[in-house]
Order: sequence, then C-alpha cells, then structure tokens
Amino acid sequence: MWNHHGGCFARGTMHRIFLLLLVSALSLTCVSPAAAQKEKKKKPDASSSGDASKAPIPLTDEQQIDYTLSDMLGAWQIGDIEKLHKDYGDDVAMVNGSWAPPIFGWTNYLAIYQQQRAQMQQVRMDRLNTYIKVSGAVGWACYQWDFQAVVDGQQMKSQGQTTVVLEKRNNHWVIVLNHTSVAPKPAQAVPASAPPEQQQPAKPAPR
Repeated sequence: MWNHHGGCFARGTMHRIFLLLLVSALSLTCVSPAAAQKEKKKKPDASSSGDASKAPIPLTDEQQIDYTLSDMLGAWQIGDIEKLHKDYGDDVAMVNGSWAPPIFGWTNYLAIYQQQRAQMQQVRMDRLNTYIKVSGAVGWACYQWDFQAVVDGQQMKSQGQTTVVLEKRNNHWVIVLNHTSVAPKPAQAVPASAPPEQQQPAKPAPR
C-alpha cells in the first residue's frame, strides 16, 4: 500500500510496514487525537462505553457506522487497543494492497499492529469522501484518507482508500473485512530537453 522513503529501512520493508498499519484504518473527518475529541463533541453523545447504538438520541445505522469509523481511526492513531478491538470482529479479515496474504483474526492482526505502531510517532490520519450503505444487518463503507507520521525518525506521507464491510452484532456494528490500498504517487514531470543548438552555416572558402 505504500510508497515510502528509506531511512533505517529499505524501501520494500517500509512499504510493507505502511500497508500493515493502514489496513486497520483509514464527510471530512480529521481523526488526530485532538480532532477525534472534536468529532465526538459534534456527534450525539453516546454512553460512557462509546457505543453509538446506545446514544440518548438514537442514531441511524449509517450514523452508527460513521461513528464506528471515527472511533476506530482515533483509537488506531493513539494506540488504544481496547477501543480498537471493540470496533473489530474477532474474525476480522485484513487485506492490503501489497502482494501479501490476508491477515485473519483479531489476535493475528494485533501482534503486527503493536510491533509496528511502536515505531511511529506524530501519527495523523484524515478521512474524507466517505460513502456508507446498509442492507439489513450488513453494511459497507468506502473512504479516502490522507496519512502522515514519523517512522523511525523519517517523515512519511501517503494517500489512499479503504473499503470496510461491517456486521451488526448484538446491536453494535463491527468491522469484519478491511481492504486498504495506497494510491500511487504521480510521476514527476521530466523537463523537456533543450533544443539542439543551431549550427552556423559554413563560410565559403576564400578564392
């Protein structure tokens, strides 16, 4: 999923780290830790457990899913494992954009997440252009994201998109499939080569 620069890691290793981390993420919603708090204030207050389905003013299924996405992204950024687990099913499947096998199950994903998250600081993920659809007890959402962080002292930025499938279990929406990919960076324009210098016409030889 990612295209990132070197530092202590080779390009391929950095690319895999970015993919594995973003696979857990990722209306315009800034979900940095401070922005996540603002997002909660804009939404109707839920119970102390953070369950949008128990809010004093009932939310629609679409609103509950949107709340779950914001909750999950905020937890992912600050490393709140308990809250992150609440938004994922134990049988979740994680798929990323690199040539790597899917990750099945929360436990398997958690081990990877904790290992790689420890290498990141100043994490920020902005979500935008979210589309949510619900059909009975199943819902899906897709959105774009803008990511930046410091990984092992190297500034990293990337953009991409995520699609998630959710199921409503015990009146709570949980993510059961997450497919995240990084958008390729546009190729840099190559300046046109300078036109060849025109040769001066040869002077006629003296007679």
